[in-house]
Amino acid sequence: MDAVEKVGNGHPGTAMSLAPAAYLLFQKVMRHNPADPHWPGRDRFVLSCGHSSLTLYIQLYLGGWGLELEDLKTLRTWGSKTPGHPEYGHTAGVETTTGPLGQGIGNAVGMAMAARRERGMLDPNAAEGESPFDHHVYAIASDGDIEEGVSSEASSLAGTQQLGNLTLIYDENQISIEDDTDVALSEDVAARYEAYGWHVQVVDWTNGGGQYAENVPALHQALESARGVTDQPSLIVLRTIIAWPAPEAQNTGAAHGAALGAEEVAATKRLLGFDPEQTFEVPPGVLEHTRGALERGKQAQAEWDKAYQHWTTKPSADVALFERMQTRTLPEGWDADLPVFPADPKGTATRKASGAVINAVAERVPEFWGGSADLAGSNNTTIESAPSFIPKGRSTGMWQGDPYAGRVLHFGIREHGMGAILNGIAVHGGTRVFGATFLTFSDYMRPSVRLAALMGLPVTYVWTHDSIGLGEDGPTHQPIEHLAALRAIPGLDVVRPADANETVACWKAVLEHTDRPAGLILSRQNLPTFPRGEDGYTDTSNVHRGGYVLLDTDGVPDVVLIGTGSEVQLAVEARAILAERGVAARVVSMPCREWFDAQEAAYRETVVPPLVTARVSVEAGIAQGWREVVGDHGRIVSVEHYGASADYQRIYTEFGVTAQAVADAALDSIRVSA
Repeated sequence: MDAVEKVGNGHPGTAMSLAPAAYLLFQKVMRHNPADPHWPGRDRFVLSCGHSSLTLYIQLYLGGWGLELEDLKTLRTWGSKTPGHPEYGHTAGVETTTGPLGQGIGNAVGMAMAARRERGMLDPNAAEGESPFDHHVYAIASDGDIEEGVSSEASSLAGTQQLGNLTLIYDENQISIEDDTDVALSEDVAARYEAYGWHVQVVDWTNGGGQYAENVPALHQALESARGVTDQPSLIVLRTIIAWPAPEAQNTGAAHGAALGAEEVAATKRLLGFDPEQTFEVPPGVLEHTRGALERGKQAQAEWDKAYQHWTTKPSADVALFERMQTRTLPEGWDADLPVFPADPKGTATRKASGAVINAVAERVPEFWGGSADLAGSNNTTIESAPSFIPKGRSTGMWQGDPYAGRVLHFGIREHGMGAILNGIAVHGGTRVFGATFLTFSDYMRPSVRLAALMGLPVTYVWTHDSIGLGEDGPTHQPIEHLAALRAIPGLDVVRPADANETVACWKAVLEHTDRPAGLILSRQNLPTFPRGEDGYTDTSNVHRGGYVLLDTDGVPDVVLIGTGSEVQLAVEARAILAERGVAARVVSMPCREWFDAQEAAYRETVVPPLVTARVSVEAGIAQGWREVVGDHGRIVSVEHYGASADYQRIYTEFGVTAQAVADAALDSIRVSA
């Protein structure tokens, strides 16, 4: 109450009613060491209802994670360790960034999947609960989290995956900003989760509307029961009254997202036996008691260290793998078997080349895994040598599953849930994960992609069927605005390779980055494989720079033609057309604007010389973002409207995205640059 009152805004009500549950988790239930927030053996905690950030911050203060009372006093202010919503990497003890509701549930599912995969790699034969790599994931969610569709997607998959290492506490206080949730939420959530395949318990602190009683032992018993169920994720429906025991504010929508006011805070303090004149009062002995978590954590980690040392003596123990995973370091020679594609004018689709890369990497990088939103055959994302990451009882004739050894993820048609789960896998640490769908459906997962960029997570998205080039499926499936929209997300690398060998080089660069997500934008249709190192074509050694000269001229070029992905071939063809007219054109392939923009100016100017103002960009998407590359005298060949259903060659011709159009644009740019 004091923290929100001091800053003048925030969410006090949920933090008040959940305080006993949070205290129970952090002081009695979870295994962790506040002195080492990154200890691999710790249980994980996700506050999916990130608006109730004080639920977490107060426990981090009480338990000794590094927050002090002064940090609570600076809640939601510039430079504080206690921002409005918990931020990964900003505050010790915060496992993931939450705030957009529902995302945290997906993150928790991803963490539980990652924990099971890690156990499968490192200690597959240990009995349940007896491996140093066994740990539990706890999450708290609100009514708003339950309402968001992403939580339904992730929860459904968690039931299918039988994630017994996951427990979700659903704070059913039935209040949101618009007051009683009954205006929008009427289903039996417990029954819904039972239908998903979860183990479900109900703890009612409201006594069915009677005398309110925070029965903490009942919640404790439910948490212990949940931990004992190892073949189902667990949901505990915790019925609370928001802002209890505030005499006037409890059970009101106003208590959800606004300060209670000085009079109500004082009245509540009187009820609790606090001095209403004091703020941020911590009675003597409280910290001495709660910071006993430090000693308990030290002992728990010492016990884990013994178990870990015992594991290292096992013949099957891969200590080097475990140590690499802690730093996301790739193994020596991981790229030795990456494919090399011979020159071929008919070529191959970049999605197919990507599939070859995925399988080559998987043979040398065991922590590399991923899958698709039910589009594996189209996205080319299946690791052929690996079983599926599904319970053995769910194996089919096509997909043989292993809940621990499996590396092929099946997300179902759940792009948003997939995005949140991928983030959870990444923040859990250790493994390198990818997820795939068609580029147009990246819209479904955009909030999760944005959070991955915000957190700097090395998640890789494989987005195929990247343009009007997918052809007959028509405008619903043909991305037009998507490249520009994705490039607008700070911290996301948008990578669109021009041919098979550039795809290999792009994958290599993506995997060598560990501080940000990347989206590989890949073609459905075949693209010519350029004769690298022959006939004037350069090799792929500068692909990691984001833009490079693919074909050059003798001396200063008259015009620079810049393309991405499938349209680079049009720039190459336009160069030949211009040559017949005595125009010297340089062709630049620019697979990643973000990588190119990060290069030093000297390099960028060797690729796109400032003195050559005649420039043309060509990309089968909207022009937005290309003016800053081509300049005022440049021309942009683009698509400014939705697509059509036909073969892709006809669509390119009808929409004017052709080599001749690029050549004509080049001549026009030369004219205005003269």
